[in-house]
Amino acid sequence: MNFFSWGKINFKRMFRYAVGLFVMNIGIALSIKSNLGSTPVVAVPYAISLITSVDLGYCNMIFQGFLVLVELILLGRAFKPKHFLQFFVGVIFGIFTSLSMFILSFLPLANSLTFQIIFLISGIVLLAFGLFLYVPMNAVPVSVDGVTQALAILTNQSFAKTKIIFDISMISISLIVLFTFTGHINGSVGIVTIIAAVSIGATVKLINIVYAKISGNEADLKKM
Repeated sequence: MNFFSWGKINFKRMFRYAVGLFVMNIGIALSIKSNLGSTPVVAVPYAISLITSVDLGYCNMIFQGFLVLVELILLGRAFKPKHFLQFFVGVIFGIFTSLSMFILSFLPLANSLTFQIIFLISGIVLLAFGLFLYVPMNAVPVSVDGVTQALAILTNQSFAKTKIIFDISMISISLIVLFTFTGHINGSVGIVTIIAAVSIGATVKLINIVYAKISGNEADLKKM
């Protein structure tokens, strides 16, 4: 995964990048509304939000900033000044999280299997579509992806394989944090978390196939 390659920066590219981040958060919000847990990307911030009752967007913002510092430690001298832009992206990502939760605030938590399935599928598809828009831009990554890339470099593993391990780690940490402070593990991790962890990549590739058939072009997702 070649983040920070920049290339030609223009309005269309940055607009797609921003829309991708926003759509990802709509997907995250819908997944939470399914009442079946959160997605791995916000599992830890969501656990902290459940414990402290602090807005999820703010918790996500702080967590993204913390991960930039983790990336700094992992990369050492290989950490470039441009990597600090992830702090800014983390703020935007957190704002989008809060905005998405606000936009969907009219939807109650799903209390029937039908709505749980609808919210679950819709959330995963939108999260995957957001990634489909955001990843090929190869601009400043959300810090969860930045840390994943740093770990992939250090361990000489593929981004995809490292991503799975990183997601499992985030799920485990969220469970530990939630159990330590509440004595239970309900809320943060559920079937959504597990399904998202194993299906997001495949869903993104499926969207890319459909996109290629419609437009005749294919997004650069080979390293996902």
